[in-house]
Amino acid sequence: MPEIYLHYLNYQDVQALALTDQEILDAIEGGLRAQGSGQAVIEPRTHLVPDPGFPGHFNVLRGYIQPLNLAGVKIVGDFHENYKHDLPSELALLNLFDPKTGAPIAVIDAADITDMRTGAVTALGAKHLARKSSKILGHVGARGTAYWNVRLMDRIFDFDEIRVHSRRPESRNAFGARLEKDLEKKVVVTEDWKSCVEGADIVVEASRLTKPEPMLKTEWIKKGALVMPYGTMSAVELSLTDIMDKMVMDDWGQARAGKFGALRAHVNSGRLSEKTLHGELCEIVTGKKKGREREDETILFWHRGLSLSDVALGAAMLEKAKRMGLGQRLRYR
Repeated sequence: MPEIYLHYLNYQDVQALALTDQEILDAIEGGLRAQGSGQAVIEPRTHLVPDPGFPGHFNVLRGYIQPLNLAGVKIVGDFHENYKHDLPSELALLNLFDPKTGAPIAVIDAADITDMRTGAVTALGAKHLARKSSKILGHVGARGTAYWNVRLMDRIFDFDEIRVHSRRPESRNAFGARLEKDLEKKVVVTEDWKSCVEGADIVVEASRLTKPEPMLKTEWIKKGALVMPYGTMSAVELSLTDIMDKMVMDDWGQARAGKFGALRAHVNSGRLSEKTLHGELCEIVTGKKKGREREDETILFWHRGLSLSDVALGAAMLEKAKRMGLGQRLRYR
């Protein structure tokens, strides 16, 4: 039997890679193109709730990208009270495999992958679905994915005004300060949802609610805006989908899987269905369907997280790590 080795990248290795914004966006767009071209397999995520008494759960995401010749499984914890333990709310591992033999190829700390790829999908969704002239961003939520949402979208739109809000003052103030430092522009930290999102060109809802609660009011959304809700617990009103000219997802199969998600009630009630869905983002990226066609279109983009994005970004990290000599080579057999 031949010896089998795998490449291990820990948190420090991932940090040392210092992926550029463009490297992240290119990797994720490549995954979307593979998905839209039928060169990928994506399985709907599954959930593990270890104990109802624990404030969180695990998500298991699985996918395969033919052009990369890689299959991957990511397990990510989503524990919203981790701040009490000085830990990120989302800790994860990505496992990459040879799809022809099942042999393990790499194990990568995937907390940053989760944050970066989520931000990239948000940014690419905005690239295709928001008005090109969008200048005001309203962003609710201050977790790791939120930083990359704002950073990567600002790279594309160079916003005139960025508003942010989250439940805890210390969290939103620190978030605003970090963005101001890294983006080198003023960031408005708001004390409530309404002043954050009302009249914004692009609205992102990435809140950390403990139970569904309609915090984001439909009446605050202006005509022609792009709205991207992706919190685990729904924070939007049922009426949100009623004002939309187009509704787009990252993968329709994800809408039918699991009990969590920002638009779970909209799927269950039939407001969001295969009939009302305009299409998937990958179809728009590959030109099979139109993105934004008019300035006055109000559009919804719900992304639940693509395993393909994890595999694509993990592959990019692995290749760069090999070039830089980062990580550990571990013997498996």
